[in-house]
Amino acid sequence: MSRFHWLAAVVAVVAAVGLAAVAAEDKKANAKETPFTDDGHIKVWLLLAPIPLAEGESQGDAVDKEQVKDEAKLAPKDGEKVKVGKEELTWKKQVAEDYFFDLNKHCGEAKEQVAGYAVTYITSDAELTDVTLKLGSDDGFKVWLNGKELGKGPDGRIMEKDQNSYDKLTLKKGENVLVFKVCNGIFDWTGCARFVDKNDKPITKGLKVELKK
Repeated sequence: MSRFHWLAAVVAVVAAVGLAAVAAEDKKANAKETPFTDDGHIKVWLLLAPIPLAEGESQGDAVDKEQVKDEAKLAPKDGEKVKVGKEELTWKKQVAEDYFFDLNKHCGEAKEQVAGYAVTYITSDAELTDVTLKLGSDDGFKVWLNGKELGKGPDGRIMEKDQNSYDKLTLKKGENVLVFKVCNGIFDWTGCARFVDKNDKPITKGLKVELKK
């Protein structure tokens, strides 16, 4: 092989490796932006945190305290600022690396005795009835769908999938707003949620996650 052909071959190999690396990174980036996991957990959220609990207040007490005005009807935009007490917080998008959002990651460090909110917008191509919302949290939580409170849990716990279920729900055609408050005592501060049908199969077909801009 001549020197010219040898150099050409080397250049071709380097170019191929480079293109493969770019493709791999693109695939990784696209995977991160997928709105749902394979089992239907929502990956794209807007998070607002941390909101320190009042002196002497437990994370269980905080579940029933409205940290942000009209919390049931929150409809934030990415980058929107909110005054909470003496602090100004910003709603920020998080695409979950796994099946759950992580409020400690959002804050950049572990926080204790705090509350936070996660909001997502689920757009449905058609009205869906007899839907079940399944969720998990660490620690206490309260959840609303389209302004209606579905349930709450004040206890400290380690998050697992499908710890709580709320059935006979309707996802209306168009935009549906899911508001999920999680109040943390110590250590991990996470939450997860998914919709399933009456046969316990994850619902993702015909659904999109479209955050407000």
